[in-house]
This record gives sequence, structure tokens and C-alpha cells, in this order.
Amino acid sequence: MQRLDGGSAVPARLAGAIVALGNFDGFHLGHQAVVARAVERARAEGRPALVATFDPHPVRHFRPDAAPFRLTTLDQRERLFVDAGADAMVVFHFDAALAALSADAFVAERLVGALRVGGVVTGEDFTFGHAKSGDIATLRRAGDAAGFSVDTVGAVMLDGEPVSSTRVRAALRGGDMHGAARLLTRPFAIEGVVQHGDKVGRTIGYPTANIDMGNYVRPAYGIYAVRGRLPDGTMLNGAANLGIRPTFDPPKELLEPHFFDFSGDLYGQRIAVELIEWLRPEARFDSLDALIAQMDKDCARARELLAR
Repeated sequence: MQRLDGGSAVPARLAGAIVALGNFDGFHLGHQAVVARAVERARAEGRPALVATFDPHPVRHFRPDAAPFRLTTLDQRERLFVDAGADAMVVFHFDAALAALSADAFVAERLVGALRVGGVVTGEDFTFGHAKSGDIATLRRAGDAAGFSVDTVGAVMLDGEPVSSTRVRAALRGGDMHGAARLLTRPFAIEGVVQHGDKVGRTIGYPTANIDMGNYVRPAYGIYAVRGRLPDGTMLNGAANLGIRPTFDPPKELLEPHFFDFSGDLYGQRIAVELIEWLRPEARFDSLDALIAQMDKDCARARELLAR
């Protein structure tokens, strides 16, 4: 999939596209409905289908000290957009210049001038422009004047409540991996490059693939049953500690998956770790023997859960 800069002119072959417009962090059921509508319309009208997202997240621009909250990286979103049928991905770099654009200027410069849109599909609560001054009514008026269509998708409901990224984050922070997966339609996955650690795990029979949490939202600290996906597509079952490893000093926040029956070298490789089920909170142990005994139990339980 081609990744386009939202501030540059779109290639001629992608002009006149139907563009799904939103942040799409997490790409949950609600986001999927917006993109599905855009793809459906694009196919019906013989147009390209684009998905436009913002990076960094606007919250990160306005509140740079906010705790990490991201559900997906750009690379993850790109793959999800491909699977949803999009022809290309547009990234609006959210900086001071973009934040200062009025709603009318965003439409004129970015949607009409750069992307040359044929139509826009977005959520019915979408806002844009300086100080969120633009809404769907603004977008429709601009579309009527510039000659592009505007289509909106209402909230998708699950269990009587709208699906949202906020709900996904709340489920993750509460250790409810099944709830998060229902909202996302897939397990929540953390991607990162495997880094060298202090190598304590290998000395006690539990080597781990250490991954920095980066900008991801922090799910509940604790022990998880996980699945890992290697760059070649190989899937591995395992158990992981996510947290600060209270038994060891100094505390260091990491995701540390141990993959069952695997002995390969993963250092420097980018892997994805799916959090399937939260098993228990982190705990501090008085001895390595006590830690190992608990890890034996955790891995046995993870194997049983993942085998279902």
C-alpha cells in the first residue's frame, strides 16, 4: 500500500477518491464501519478508496505530557487499512501548522487542493479545523461548493454502548482482553523491536524477547497468555510479563514474552505480541525459586488457555 503525505499533491491515479477521514487509532468496529462505507462507495463509483489518518495523535500535540494512549502504530494501521480494502493511506502530520488551519482552509488546502477528493466518509461526530471549529455541517457546505460528496456513519453499538477508542483503552487498563478484542475484532497487539536485556530469564530457563512499550497505552500490569507473530508470519504461543518486574532492581517497564518451545534468536527483529488473556497481577517474590515456581504455573495455565 502506498503511504501518502496529506500535505502533498495526490498522484493523478488516486485523484477523485472516496476518502475515509478520521483518526482511526485502534481501528475498532466503529472505524471499520467508516472505512467499509468508503470502500463500498468507491467500488460502486469506480473510484479509488483512501483512508486518511492523523499522526501524531492531536492529543499528543496539545497535551505532550499526556500518558501513553496509542492503540496502534502507523504501520499497524496501514496493514489494517489494506485488509479493509483501501487503495492507499494518507497521513496528515499533526503539527502546529495543521492545528492552526481553519476548517475552511483544511478543506480547501488539504482535501480539495492536495487530495482532490471525490467524496468524504467520516463519523457523524467528526470535528476538524482550528479549535474544532468545523463539523459535519461545515464539511457538507464545503462539499456542495467544491463538488465532493459527504457521507457519515453513525456510532456502532456493542452491548448497548457506542464502540470507541476510550472503551478499548478502559478494557485494556482493566485487564479485560476479551472485551478489548470484541471491540477491536482482534486481539490487542503490541509491536516492537526485540532488544537486549539483562538476560536473567535465560539463566532460569525462561528466555524472553524484551520489547519497549513506546507510545502504546499501558494495559494492566501483570502476566498474560500471549501469541507472538514473527516477521515471516510464524505464530508462537507464550506467556509474558508486562510491567516493571518488581522482583528485580532497578524497576524497568517492559513487555517480556517467553515463547514456548522456541529457541531462535529474535534480537533486532520486529515482532507483534497479542495479549490474549490477563492471568494475574505482577508480584514480588522473595527468591528466584519462588519466582520460577510461579512462572511454571503461569506457563502451564497459558498453554492450557491458548490450546482452546
